[in-house]
Amino acid sequence: MTSELDRIDLKMLRLLQNNGRLSNAELAQLVDVSAATCHRRTQRLFEEGYIKSVRAMVEPQKVDRGALVMVGVVLDRSTPESFGTFEKAVAKLNFVLDCNLVAGDFDYFLKIRVRDMADFNRIHGTQLIALPGVRQTRTFFVMKEVVDNAPLNF
Repeated sequence: MTSELDRIDLKMLRLLQNNGRLSNAELAQLVDVSAATCHRRTQRLFEEGYIKSVRAMVEPQKVDRGALVMVGVVLDRSTPESFGTFEKAVAKLNFVLDCNLVAGDFDYFLKIRVRDMADFNRIHGTQLIALPGVRQTRTFFVMKEVVDNAPLNF
């Protein structure tokens, strides 16, 4: 069971969302509570699922993953079983950053990071079209990332 968030919890979430490297002491000072209170509140935010994880955002170009590709996927059947089978298989692919079930012309949209177009072509031909139930894919190469992983506005 989760508890209600007060203004201090919300401020802590906003601050941590913008800078996950804040120390407990820094965060406590910014929200005007003691370090012990801040630590308890932060632990509760983790335990209740308000904070899923903390991780570094790596620059894709620096690790040779400069090409961003969006792939629309259409499955051959729209059943809970075919969706489940597809989702289990796609979750195992380490090059897929996001997989979202969508309404409209596609069943899923995948966000994929690769080295370049040749790298994507290899992955597409050997792994993407081999996913269970895939009838059709449509590929969109991102030319410019305008907004990426913006903080939530709350």
